[in-house]
Amino acid sequence: MSRGVLSRRVIGALVAVLATVTSATVPVSAAPHGDRDGRFDQPRQGFAPPWTTLRDAPPGRVGLDSGPIDAAVARVEEWTRTHPTPGTDHPLYSGAVSLLAHDGAVVSRSAAGYAVRYADGEGTELPAAEQVPMHTDTIFDLASVSKLFTSIAVMQLVESGDVDVDAPAATYVPEFGVNGKESITVAQLLTHTSGLVSWLPLWSAYPDVPSRIQAVMDVAPQNPPGTNYEYSDLNLITLGVLVERVTGDPLDEVVAARITGPLGMVDTGYNPPAAKLDRIAATEFQSAPPRGMVRGSVHDENAWSLGGVAGHAGVFSTVDDLAILAQTILNGGTYRGERIMRRSTVEAMLENHNEAFPGNEHGYGFELDQIWYMGGLTGPRTAGHGGYTGTDLVIDLASRSFAILLTNRVHPSRSWGSINLARETLSTGLAKALAVRPVRGRASWYTGIGDASQSTLSTVSLRPRGHVRVKFDAFVDSEITDRLTLEARAEGGAWTAVPLTVTGRGAPSGEVAALSGTGHRTWWQVRADVPHAAEITLRWRFITDTRYTGRGINVDNLLVTDRGHTLLNGEKEPHKLQPDGWDLRSR
Repeated sequence: MSRGVLSRRVIGALVAVLATVTSATVPVSAAPHGDRDGRFDQPRQGFAPPWTTLRDAPPGRVGLDSGPIDAAVARVEEWTRTHPTPGTDHPLYSGAVSLLAHDGAVVSRSAAGYAVRYADGEGTELPAAEQVPMHTDTIFDLASVSKLFTSIAVMQLVESGDVDVDAPAATYVPEFGVNGKESITVAQLLTHTSGLVSWLPLWSAYPDVPSRIQAVMDVAPQNPPGTNYEYSDLNLITLGVLVERVTGDPLDEVVAARITGPLGMVDTGYNPPAAKLDRIAATEFQSAPPRGMVRGSVHDENAWSLGGVAGHAGVFSTVDDLAILAQTILNGGTYRGERIMRRSTVEAMLENHNEAFPGNEHGYGFELDQIWYMGGLTGPRTAGHGGYTGTDLVIDLASRSFAILLTNRVHPSRSWGSINLARETLSTGLAKALAVRPVRGRASWYTGIGDASQSTLSTVSLRPRGHVRVKFDAFVDSEITDRLTLEARAEGGAWTAVPLTVTGRGAPSGEVAALSGTGHRTWWQVRADVPHAAEITLRWRFITDTRYTGRGINVDNLLVTDRGHTLLNGEKEPHKLQPDGWDLRSR
């Protein structure tokens, strides 16, 4: 053996030993203050390294604050016992399983409540011995989250050249091209801009599978293709048929062979086997059709009537399997050496193709930037999907994080209502666990109030000698209707909003009366001029409406001057600021 080879081996061994010692002895808090790990205010570009593989780790190990995560998970678990609306005599949902991850680390995995709890649609509880608790490996009916699997299968065919995403769908399914659907493209089906109605009663209005599929092929658009957004199961049913026609194989076999099999998603698929029934969460007690308490069979009546395999619904899965799918997307289409899509294909799936329909941002299959369930993680580079049974997946490329919430909210009845509050709560908990570092000094003022709330940060009374200038930095992550204002009050007068001039990535142009918005994830520089008064008080006021909030608001580096004279320096004189609903945070 040569001396050079020996030296390299010795050096390599020493490096490995040093790395082990360092990782074992250096606390997370010793990481540099500017470290990108766990940062919300330094959005990542591109995808995660393709070799990123999921592993369990405590939040602090990847730079997260465990407090907001614990609080969010506690609320999700509490709602398996209670309802957030006072006076409601049932919980928000029977049971829930959640998973949160950042930078390849699963930082939280939780199960609460019951996979099977009720005997009938009225909510009669089963005897305790017959109830089945939720576990982290409980299998759920994903409902419309299934649409992601169909969309990936379609995009795999686009990638291979077998399908042109801009071609009419009738190119591949000729009988679809009737009654005004001749020009509907594959892309329009993927983005719900085809003009088709949202739903048809296939299970009740048609006698068998062929006639039900034919009904979708025959339906006429209710709007000209490409002129509006209408979320439609028919779009994905059609795409499921397209996948089968192009490949020559049933949709469930395509998904197994090209997606779940290569990725090792062992508990994901259609029509789960009877051997797994004891792990499956029950859904609804159905009397029409007369199915009784549905468990182990797809809840969606149309998918059920199509044999349990359809483009819009039918997939069952667990949080850990869905975590693999989420990390595959974050990795740019690959996981553990198995590539199911090229990076460019994933990019196309995550690009907003619905710019003409603000508020309905959509990639090819993935929903984008939807605060109603993405909460504080929402942004232009946040993708996901929800399911009617009470499921959702949120993938935030900007922080390389994801949140998964699986519930059986329709058990025992769909009439028990929406779980959007839980969806938003879990995603926002992860967002708040990510750090926003102060612009200057060791801390910034932060308010993360919830719905229908108000917080104020007021100065002491100031006595300017002339025109007042206010400068501060603001990190704003709020629903567009939740607004931060700067207000001034002269002695004996009323509070008046002060116009603001803002600079920074994603900042509003011109003078604005208030600050709001999500997704830009950067500090803005804010300037304001206040008319002279003998005595004046300033306050930063954040007010939220009745539903949906982002991560919250930070302000920092506050400076109030007149004629070059400093009236208040927030970094040096925090005691001159009076918080109500604000506190100083280092992250």
